[in-house]
Amino acid sequence: MGEIASRSQIGFSLFRRAVVTVPLVLLLGLASGRLANSGYDNAWFAVLQKPGAMPPGPAFALAWTILYICQGLALAIVLNARGNRLRGLAVVLFVLQFALNLAWSPLFFGLHQIGAAFWLIIGIFAAALATTIVFGQVRPPAAWLMVPYLAWLCFAAALNHDIGKLNPNGERLAPGATSTHINL
Repeated sequence: MGEIASRSQIGFSLFRRAVVTVPLVLLLGLASGRLANSGYDNAWFAVLQKPGAMPPGPAFALAWTILYICQGLALAIVLNARGNRLRGLAVVLFVLQFALNLAWSPLFFGLHQIGAAFWLIIGIFAAALATTIVFGQVRPPAAWLMVPYLAWLCFAAALNHDIGKLNPNGERLAPGATSTHINL
């Protein structure tokens, strides 16, 4: 029972975890966006003024696919770190930041809450940064897999902020209209 696992056993254990975590993270992430009708096909979003740095729609799909795959791999690496005293904390932080991430699309695209979505993305960044720091203490490669996500969150926060500035009444903009506002 006190045997040390071989490199191949550790590698296969990591592979088994990744086979679960990568598709799970990817599926949940993409489902959140799809269920919230996120992207350029959203009638409300289509009429908003966009900042000049706004990438085309397919770039978002590609970026998020890559970022979710990286997060799933990072989680698998941490889950594979059996015996590490910070493993449990790292997993809790990951789940927290990921749950916040999943809430962003419904808040922004579904509820049209541009300002609240901006503050949520700030919270996501803080939770993701804490996750990355703890991941680094568990397994440095897991932390490095989170770095592109942190960079993208900064970019996404800037876009969210600029959309808010360009559309001061965007939260009340009627879906499908070009200039009609709903006055409550």
